[in-house]
Order: sequence, then C-alpha cells, then structure tokens
Amino acid sequence: MSRVARLTSTSYAVLGLLAVRPWTTHELVQQVELSLRRIWPRAQSKLYEEPKKLVAHGFAHAEDDSVGRRRRTRYTITPQGRESLAGWLRDPAQGPVLESEQLLKIHFADSGSRADVLAHLEGMLAWARAENEENLATARAYLVGAGGFPQRAALNQLVGRFLTEHYAMVARWAEWAIGVVEAWPDDVLEAPFDPAVQEESVRLAEQTAAVGAG
Repeated sequence: MSRVARLTSTSYAVLGLLAVRPWTTHELVQQVELSLRRIWPRAQSKLYEEPKKLVAHGFAHAEDDSVGRRRRTRYTITPQGRESLAGWLRDPAQGPVLESEQLLKIHFADSGSRADVLAHLEGMLAWARAENEENLATARAYLVGAGGFPQRAALNQLVGRFLTEHYAMVARWAEWAIGVVEAWPDDVLEAPFDPAVQEESVRLAEQTAAVGAG
C-alpha cells in the first residue's frame, strides 16, 4: 500500500485558496502566482502536485470539469479540509526568512569591485520598484472597492501593508547605499567606515528592541 504524501505549508496554502472558492489546478497555480508569490514563492511544478495530495488526505474533492476536448479537474474543499486548515492556522509558525542573492554578492564583494556592489544595488532598487508596481495596482483597486476578493479586504490589507513597507524599505536603503558606495574607491576594502552611520544603525536597532516590549 502506497503512503500518502505528507502535507506541507504549501499544501495548506493551496487548501486556504480552496477555502475561498473551488479552482482548477491551472487556476490555483495562477492564483498562487498572483497572490502568494511575494510571500510564499514556490515552483509551479510543485504546485501542480498539491491538489492531488489534498484529495488523498480527504481534504479536497476532485470532479471532472472538462470543456470539450480540454481535460481539467476542479477541486473543492471538504469539511475535513476546513477543519484541518483551521487546526494548521492555530499552530505556531516560523518567522520570515530573508533570501537575497544580491545581498549575498554584496556581502562578499571584497573579492570583486565597487562596480559589482553598485550593479547589485541598482538591481535591488529595480526589483523593489518592479514588485511595487503590482502591489500599487492591487492597493488602488481595493481602495476604490474593486479588489478581487472584497470579503477578504481586511486580511489582504494587513499583508499588503507589510509588502508595501518592505518594498519601500528596500528602495530607500538601496538608494541610500548607492549614494554611499559611489564615493568609495574601486577596492572596497579601502572604503571608509562611517561611525555616524553605525550610531544610527544602533539607534534603529534599539528602537526596534523597544517595540512591543511595554
């Protein structure tokens, strides 16, 4: 007897989408790209496996929804699925994990040059601006009551605000860093250390430590 594949956080992300409404596999993958990619990026090839896993666990129901010769399956959440989703939501969760190849390359730029650092900083600024275009369009749509899921507007507002502040932070930081690095020598190991900048970093870190501490 074959073992049923273990559910992951990605499985529950798909189950959460099924709690909103039924979807075909293709629609699910598109919706993940639209709404979850910025907070839970996953390869499309993996996403196509998740609905079948949910069916195997009894958390989703699959029915044929073919159109002409085009075969497709539509998935609907089951009562057991809603119960499992609610239980998963109650479980403790891990905090954000930052992964940036650009920052990694900046971190080791002492084996490169000032031009390398500047190129990656410009790339980060371009990334923030590009990601914010979609974010801005979504925010404006909800502001005028034209968001895709009005019943979820308050929840989407919470995550949307996080993303807005994240993109704003990256853009501000990259712009500041570009101005600093432009004045550096080509050998980054000869770049001057600025005590005033470090004092400001300590002040910000102390302010963050005080947030929510009563």
